[in-house]
Amino acid sequence: MLRIAVPNKGSLAEPASQMLTEAGYRQRSDSRELVVHDPENDTEFFFLRPRDIAVYVGAGQLDVGITGEDLLLDSGAKADPILPLGFGGSTFRWAAMPGAVASVDDLAGKRIATAYEGVVTSYLTGRGIAAEVIRLDGAVETSVKLGVADAIADVVSTGTTLRNAGLEVFGEPLLTSEAVLIRRQDVETSGAAVDQLVRRLHGVIIARQYVLMDYDIPEGLVPQAVAITPGIESPTVSPLHERGWCAVRSMVRRRETNAIMDQLWDLGARGILVTAINACRL
Repeated sequence: MLRIAVPNKGSLAEPASQMLTEAGYRQRSDSRELVVHDPENDTEFFFLRPRDIAVYVGAGQLDVGITGEDLLLDSGAKADPILPLGFGGSTFRWAAMPGAVASVDDLAGKRIATAYEGVVTSYLTGRGIAAEVIRLDGAVETSVKLGVADAIADVVSTGTTLRNAGLEVFGEPLLTSEAVLIRRQDVETSGAAVDQLVRRLHGVIIARQYVLMDYDIPEGLVPQAVAITPGIESPTVSPLHERGWCAVRSMVRRRETNAIMDQLWDLGARGILVTAINACRL
């Protein structure tokens, strides 16, 4: 039986469960459930704190898990990412009072507050910067005003929280992260169940990125139309009942849908239809 760790709360929990549901796995119907058995897929799901998932997988207690790449790195667990999942994106930045710190090199000898001690310590050590790293569980932006730290390292999206705390970002990001599927480092072969999970999740990722486009085009314009919609391998082209016309079906990137429809219309295509893809295997 495949044993999978899933975030039980936080920003990763709902997207992770939604992706697994789209991949054909059973998920919990009550947020208080900690273990869900999926007999149809011979799989068991364990809902754990996102920070603990890498530890369980790295220790071999669970086969695979979904967690943030940042949490994986911070844990120091013996686990590796095997598939980026395309959600839960975050950027880690440095911040301090305006004018107090100009670059990462200026952090030498200073106190840095963060909820990600492992990530920050590893980053500084790799650059030969000696600084005191202070671990806090949250609200690290207040640590500077309270005199606990000289600078912070934290997840930054809009920067509003930092500005409200009187801080400003400096230097380059120390890490960008997203949700990943992980497994133990010393596993040489993943096994059929893990391979199937990876294929299913990859299929969901592709299905979210692409749509299926159908259109009719004069036969003489098919080469130009196919150049606009080349598909994954090659589009399907079929003759229509009316001589001189063909039907074309192709996968196109979702974000480019309307621009492609405009190009096809200008070329002479008609009956252009777009259909969402629920799942796929490529």
